[in-house]
Amino acid sequence: MYEAAGIVLAGGKSTRMGTNKALLPLGPESMLATIVTALQPLFPEIIVVTNTPACYRQLPVRLVADVIPGRGPLSGFHAGLLASPCRYNFIVACDMPFLAPDFISYLMEQAPGYDAVVPRRGEYRQPLHAVYSRRCLKAIETCLLEGSYQAFAFYPRVRVRYIDIDRLPGFSDLDRVFFNINTPADMERARRLLDR
Repeated sequence: MYEAAGIVLAGGKSTRMGTNKALLPLGPESMLATIVTALQPLFPEIIVVTNTPACYRQLPVRLVADVIPGRGPLSGFHAGLLASPCRYNFIVACDMPFLAPDFISYLMEQAPGYDAVVPRRGEYRQPLHAVYSRRCLKAIETCLLEGSYQAFAFYPRVRVRYIDIDRLPGFSDLDRVFFNINTPADMERARRLLDR
């Protein structure tokens, strides 16, 4: 278990799904509960960032709300890192349920000396499945106040280590790991993947 926190962002509006996707069943649990279960063996503290905490009180997690609301995932990064007692934190979106503990461990092991460890394929980055230090907080706050709301807007202000997943041996099916669920069709595909 790492001296770090697992942070799950569950503050989206799920407009394409039409309902709160974090609560949709995926296997025996909800999508969010599936993620929490995967993170529990890795992190002593799990934080869920949400503006609807009443929906998740049954989960064994710490619930926090956006401090600077309405700015998308970057607001969630800010709230989660602000609440975390840990230097390093693994942050993931609530719609990426196919977590691979060995890959998360690999990302955590790359963190010393960096403020962020971010997987990428070519120029396509995965900011919502990455490791962040609390040292990112000042840069994130600056971006929020300046009106730069992309999840990776603060990267030029911190020390980022990119992990090129196409050159990474020993990890299979990372496409599944990075599959995120936005629509009912995505959910059907996810359930088929789970059945396999």
